[in-house]
Amino acid sequence: MRKRVAVIITQYWLNSHADVIVSRLLGELGYKPQVELVAMYVEQVTARDLSREQSVRHGVPICATIEEAVAWGAPERPVDGVVVIGEHGDYPWNEKQQHLYPRLRFMQETLAAMDLHGIRVPIFLDKHFSYNNTDARWIYDEVKRRGIPFMAGSSIPYTDYLPHFDRAFLQRGRIFFINSHGGHESYGFHGMEVLQALAEHRLGAELGVASVHALSGDEMWQAMDRGEWPEALMLRALALEPELAGRHPRKECPNPALFVVTYQDGTMGYVAQLDKFATRWSFAVQDDEGACIAAYCNTGTERPYRHFTRLTEMIEEMIINGTLPCRIERNLLTTFLINSAMESLYLRRPLSLEEWNVAYDPAPNR
Repeated sequence: MRKRVAVIITQYWLNSHADVIVSRLLGELGYKPQVELVAMYVEQVTARDLSREQSVRHGVPICATIEEAVAWGAPERPVDGVVVIGEHGDYPWNEKQQHLYPRLRFMQETLAAMDLHGIRVPIFLDKHFSYNNTDARWIYDEVKRRGIPFMAGSSIPYTDYLPHFDRAFLQRGRIFFINSHGGHESYGFHGMEVLQALAEHRLGAELGVASVHALSGDEMWQAMDRGEWPEALMLRALALEPELAGRHPRKECPNPALFVVTYQDGTMGYVAQLDKFATRWSFAVQDDEGACIAAYCNTGTERPYRHFTRLTEMIEEMIINGTLPCRIERNLLTTFLINSAMESLYLRRPLSLEEWNVAYDPAPNR
């Protein structure tokens, strides 16, 4: 008998995160699910909505509240897992250019429903915990307090890296440079995920991050001219995109940003947001002796977006066996990183992460 899952969604339309995850759980996009989707909550229904059509096609009820979806079948046969996708939708933005998705509220209502109905099942939360660090810490603490298996983040850190390289090199990495694209917050988060997924392989436990400093526009290129960040590593990684050969983002990227991450142990991380120039997540890693590797994340660029297949498999593995692909502390740290980067962009100064430091041992999940 397959384990049963409820999904909590902001919006569901073609190629949305709900589509490329939930549609797989429904057996579409060439995917054979190992779990059964039994209830959906969809907060916003637009003209391009797919949830009503999918509900009829697959016989999955759409619930009026999050509690109804989470408690579906209880107490006789409650759900075995909850998937929360708070991405996309008509929600406001703040002055820091952060999209105020209701992930905290979704998690609050999900946990309240679990408490009310005596349910303790794994939860997947798409992307970062929240746009607000205090809210993110609340989610982490409350899930931990209940002892619930908890997975978060996106598909990007779990893609194949091409060309292949010896992962042991990451243990001695001292400078990690990531090229990213898209919106500073929405895709910058992916850049932070790739950074931390690589950087946590350094020898010893992860001690956390000391500070984050975001630069934008001319300020970013002027800092490059002063030698304050490694242009050569940026270009080494960009060279993996053949169409960018001989080109420089300084001349072509209209709204660049650079997130500078200083780790507690002195390791340096950089995420360059090069929208309308870079088209994939690429990276270069250098050790103390100057040796370097470079690769890119091999994502699918067209439907059915194959990288979501691996993510969906990991979600199912967590629901079925309680197995997590990484320590949830990595996702908490990347949440703090992107939130601090957006605040640094807004305030135009570096920020200490002393209050938001996350130290953890990633070894059990390597």
